[in-house]
Amino acid sequence: MKLVENFVRDEPAAFEATRKFVSMFSSVPDPVVRVAQRAKTPTAKIAWTILGTTLFQSRTYTEISALLNALFDAFPDEKLWTLPVPVAAKIEGVAERVFGCRHWTLFKHLSGIFWSVGMFVRHHGCDLVAWLASRTPEEVWRDLGEVYFMGKGNPRPKACAAFYRMVAPEPLGLGMQCVPSKKMPPLPLTMGARRYLAFLGPAKDSDFSEMDPKQKQELANALFCTLNPSRPYDAAHALQFYLEQGNEDFICREWTHSCVNCPLFEFCGYADNGSRK
Repeated sequence: MKLVENFVRDEPAAFEATRKFVSMFSSVPDPVVRVAQRAKTPTAKIAWTILGTTLFQSRTYTEISALLNALFDAFPDEKLWTLPVPVAAKIEGVAERVFGCRHWTLFKHLSGIFWSVGMFVRHHGCDLVAWLASRTPEEVWRDLGEVYFMGKGNPRPKACAAFYRMVAPEPLGLGMQCVPSKKMPPLPLTMGARRYLAFLGPAKDSDFSEMDPKQKQELANALFCTLNPSRPYDAAHALQFYLEQGNEDFICREWTHSCVNCPLFEFCGYADNGSRK
């Protein structure tokens, strides 16, 4: 894509710093996969990955991680899909205890999403490893539309994120197998990657907010593939942590302990002078 080509040519230092950022942050655990790995069976790991991805909305990474851990504690492993399903009050009670309130855009949909993922597992024979292994990436992406709130439009970012969390090599993903195909869903376009593109990446001199979803996705895909041609998902994974809120500060700042240790320090308008430790 032209914007990426121009960025690489005109801003070589910023591009190289971004490659170093990707290398540094490609080892940061994915918050959904980290919880899913608690499950005992591969099918349960896939199911909890689907649930976590669907719930990942309108809360910080640490809040979503806390919610998923609490849900797993309350309904571990196969309890996500075995009958009888938990009543709505019990599922909602977990979220209310974690968040200390019921103010969340997905709160009234939480139990429906939980039940929908369970129905998805039962619909596919309670063997999601076999389901995944028998599908092409495009078929997996389409099947995920069965899950409530996973999205049915295009490019369906939650479905994209769920797919790559399932098939990306461990420890970034679950390392599961699907039918090989050259036709892959778009790489996940997270809020962190959006901030990077708009604030200091290829779209910083363009009106990123005015681009249509397809243009944004094409720009992100081109950037990820240019940053790491052999493993573009590593770039997509790493950039999700850019200026993303963590426990007490941005995750990128918490991970480096100080912005001066970040490869993007001299290019980032949100960087501090190293006073925070």
